[in-house]
Amino acid sequence: TGATGKQATKALQAKGLDIVAAVRNVAKAEALGVPAVALDVTGDVAAMAEALKGVETVVCCIGFVPGNPFQMGKAAHEVDNLGTQALVDAAVAAGVKRFVLVSSILTNGRAIGQEKSPGFVITNAFGGVLDEKLVAEKHLRASGLEWVIVRPGGLENKPASGAVALSAEDTLYSGTIDRALVGKVLAEAAVAPSSAVNRVVEAVETGTCVEGTCPKDLGPAPADPSKWFA
Repeated sequence: TGATGKQATKALQAKGLDIVAAVRNVAKAEALGVPAVALDVTGDVAAMAEALKGVETVVCCIGFVPGNPFQMGKAAHEVDNLGTQALVDAAVAAGVKRFVLVSSILTNGRAIGQEKSPGFVITNAFGGVLDEKLVAEKHLRASGLEWVIVRPGGLENKPASGAVALSAEDTLYSGTIDRALVGKVLAEAAVAPSSAVNRVVEAVETGTCVEGTCPKDLGPAPADPSKWFA
């Protein structure tokens, strides 16, 4: 029921897939027009696994909501780190095949010399969220599941002004992207062939990178979305 989750749901619906929304508040999910099941990533792993039985692919769009500045670190740790790890564990226990995770560009910023870059400093000021996300990413990679980690740039809630641009792991240091485009990338990751997964994909809109912070040859992804993970 979050902003990115709603866009992912729309994109998955457009593919005609059978979708179940896993949410904390089932009543809020009614507007999505899909069946919903109660699930809290800060809760019991066994209960989450029960909710995920029969599911083939999990698309995880969770993220803590910044609020009290004195509690952001705690919230980011509980949701983006421990909560995501718990959901991965539940997916394994439930026999899920694939796990698609929304993360963020610069999540691995410390390891690639971007620790002092404006994008890393500003984003990580929200409860150390990039550090917390990195721990969850590593847990997913080691889970044995098929996985795709989608790292978008700064998330926008307005119509895209450019096309989606996809790049390899640890190559985009700035840029923004409309959430609706992120939803489409997530949907393609969910249905990509097994030969095209177990990878990190970074995504921004064309024309939004600060000069020198993205590959010079970064251009629009193929017009046919089915080729994004070919």
